[in-house]
Amino acid sequence: MKQDRPVAKGDAKKSIVRERDRDDDRNPLGAHPVGEAVGAATGAVAAGAAVGSIGGPVGAAVGAAVGGVAGAWAGKEIADNADPRLEDDYWRENWESRSYVDGGFSYDQDYGPAYRYGVDAYTRYPQRHYDEIESDLSAGWDEARGESRLSWDRARHPVRDAWQRISDAVERAIPGDSDKDGK
Repeated sequence: MKQDRPVAKGDAKKSIVRERDRDDDRNPLGAHPVGEAVGAATGAVAAGAAVGSIGGPVGAAVGAAVGGVAGAWAGKEIADNADPRLEDDYWRENWESRSYVDGGFSYDQDYGPAYRYGVDAYTRYPQRHYDEIESDLSAGWDEARGESRLSWDRARHPVRDAWQRISDAVERAIPGDSDKDGK
């Protein structure tokens, strides 16, 4: 299924972007169900624990419900921040400053698909740590890379950079160590 992989050079971007950006009644889970679910779970736990320590079990249940709703809104905001177009714009402006960039490669053909792969991977696996899925990403790179000339050894760096950028945005929006990196 083409929507399960990042867009590579030559692929149509419109259908993927349209599905992710759609925020209407046609999608009962909202435009960003993963972000909303992550936010809801995190908000429910945080608020439930805070209110539960004061109000006991009933307070914990009420706190979890309120926290879940607030967390879902925060999660939607996080997912909105993972907009593939915005991420592409960011990396297009900043890719050349990265230490792993080799001057013999271009953004459009080579590095862009790797950054998109990292963004897409985070949106598919937001609850997992990058190191847990790197071998899966490595195995999928040949199919996802499109016309990129980067081997996985070269692509792993921009893929991880894009993953980390989204993960850091999540951590700034939701208290705690969401990516379990100790920061």
